[in-house]
Amino acid sequence: MIGFNDIIGHDEIIRHLKNAIQSGKVSHSYLITGEAGSGKKMIARSFAAALQCEKGGAEPCMVCDSCKKAIGNNHPDIIFVKNEKPGVIAVDEVREQVIHDVVIRPYYSKYKIYIIPEAGFMTPAAQNALLKTIEEPPEYAVILLLTKNPEMLLPTILSRCVRLDLKIVDDSIVKQYLMEHLHIPDYQAEIDTSFAHGSIGKAKEAATSQEFSDMTEKALKLLKYSADMEVFELTEEIKDLASDKTKIEDYLDVFQFWFRDVLMFKATREIDNLVFKQEINDIREQASARSYENLEKILEEIDKTKVRLHANVNLELALELLFLTIRER
Repeated sequence: MIGFNDIIGHDEIIRHLKNAIQSGKVSHSYLITGEAGSGKKMIARSFAAALQCEKGGAEPCMVCDSCKKAIGNNHPDIIFVKNEKPGVIAVDEVREQVIHDVVIRPYYSKYKIYIIPEAGFMTPAAQNALLKTIEEPPEYAVILLLTKNPEMLLPTILSRCVRLDLKIVDDSIVKQYLMEHLHIPDYQAEIDTSFAHGSIGKAKEAATSQEFSDMTEKALKLLKYSADMEVFELTEEIKDLASDKTKIEDYLDVFQFWFRDVLMFKATREIDNLVFKQEINDIREQASARSYENLEKILEEIDKTKVRLHANVNLELALELLFLTIRER
């Protein structure tokens, strides 16, 4: 679905876009920023569908021919700019898909809408080429730039766009969405919500992914038993973790949630605010065995490991240092 009603937690931005449609004051260029999974693409698709809807309302009707084409991703006047090389949108791609195309009037609808999903990937040359179209667009053109890194765009581009920054969605809204719409049980929704950091998209991915479930189970097993493992066993586990760099940040998040739970339970003896409520027996045991100083030291070491990760240090070595701290009592 691509209606505004299906978007959770960005009411202010949706109000702004609906008002623009209703008042006829639609800008020729918008910049939508937010983390991965925050809903940038969904908002862009909903806005594009509403602009092209044959009923002319502020919400796409979902039943007219234009809306059906938008839902099916085959609307001739809603163009997603594609890039061949990962992480780069070249000047030729912008010229071919936007600049040379925008001079042709819409085939079917009132507007011709260009959505650039990773606008921060545009090279400076590509951005400069796009600038003239943003400065002097045909009356029917609307360009939507989506990015999680607005600082990668030139100031000249930024200054000519209406900027819409997606804020993180409150955890209570994310959890409620998972429980009501995806029928995720309470304890699992708590884990998925914590992991998502305010991103509905990331929460949905965590809630519906067997891979995420397996990763969480593996991380918890390691946290429960690492202190009792032989050194060679732990070394093998660390090698295994380090072999999949794409998931290492997810593992570190789970480690962080776990030790926060242990620290919180040690301080309050309360279960309600724990992420891993279903693991209360192991949390209680670790809370008794560890000092406040030890737990705070572990949480600091996890933060340091995250920093090291972004500094491209040896991942295996960084994890070994972390687990040396975790094994201390």
